[in-house]
Amino acid sequence: MITRTDELKNRIEARKHELLAKYNELKADSRKEAIESRDKLKTRLDEIEDYLKDGWDNLTDNVQEKLNRWLDKN
Repeated sequence: MITRTDELKNRIEARKHELLAKYNELKADSRKEAIESRDKLKTRLDEIEDYLKDGWDNLTDNVQEKLNRWLDKN
């Protein structure tokens, strides 16, 4: 049976891979807009890594709420 944490983890991992793919595409683009977009993506990716620094096994309700808000951001 899939738990709430497992579902959240799957959603986070899918979104993270999506952002990483965009980030890697933008790395080769030297236009100002691309650099700004790449910087924003890097900030979002760093944010998720910070939330998960203690690992998936140690998620508090507060961290789970932050992760859900992170997913809701465009």
